[in-house]
Amino acid sequence: MQWQDVCEHPSLQNLPFKIELNEKGQIVMSPVKVYHSAFQGQIIRLLPREGVVLPECAIKTTQGTRVADIAWSSEQRFKIIAHEAECSIAPELCIEVLSSSNTSSEMEEKKRLYLAAGAIEVWVCHENGDVLFFDAHGTLKKSNLMPEFPSKVNVIA
Repeated sequence: MQWQDVCEHPSLQNLPFKIELNEKGQIVMSPVKVYHSAFQGQIIRLLPREGVVLPECAIKTTQGTRVADIAWSSEQRFKIIAHEAECSIAPELCIEVLSSSNTSSEMEEKKRLYLAAGAIEVWVCHENGDVLFFDAHGTLKKSNLMPEFPSKVNVIA
């Protein structure tokens, strides 16, 4: 199965799950909880207004289609990917919000895949709100793309 097939298949519309495709074209589903969505919303509010914010952004990788919880693209890169079913090149920034079902190996793979697909940075937000920043060279003390972004995100609980 290809991502375009997933996007157009009538029985797969409006699923209450986040879906991705693995390297074999199989659908992988992950349920998300309210707190996960709250972190997504807060991160989106904190991102700069210039550029394009992409919630649940499908990205073509060498291991199938992965969906970043949030991505940020420059207007220049967005012109390339705007009308694609899945991004042929990753947005400059891909962000994952961890949930209890995520494993560290899954996140390592996603970081590697997003960077290989063209992302400049990958951020990972932990369940306590800590945000870790990564680029192709490893862990960063802060984001080089958005140095003002906080290393801790708070949501009302």
